[in-house]
Amino acid sequence: MNRSDLGYFAEHYVAQYLEAKGYEIMDLNFRKPWGEIDIVAQKEGILVFVEVKASKQATVGFEPELRAGSDKMRKVVRTARTYLAYRKYPPDKEWQVDIVSLTFDKDRGVAQIKHFKNVEV
Repeated sequence: MNRSDLGYFAEHYVAQYLEAKGYEIMDLNFRKPWGEIDIVAQKEGILVFVEVKASKQATVGFEPELRAGSDKMRKVVRTARTYLAYRKYPPDKEWQVDIVSLTFDKDRGVAQIKHFKNVEV
């Protein structure tokens, strides 16, 4: 599995995870020249912009969520604001940014998910 295959698989795996948790998936891979939103979901009236990070294996100190640095997250927020305007949401629409980390354990055939909700950017 190469890096782009891993990303595609991880995003779809996380989308299914979110649906099982009661989220409605609104969009996948909303792209603009300055950034991308992996998943746009909604739960309880709150729009959630999800950044997905994945690794093929668990390595202490190199967890996937650590790759969601401040520069990346600023781009996510900028793209989220563009999405709100593009989809014509009212200015007072409640929204947040989440990070979902996915680490695969191919020996056991399972994935570990960590969901960081409403992260500070």
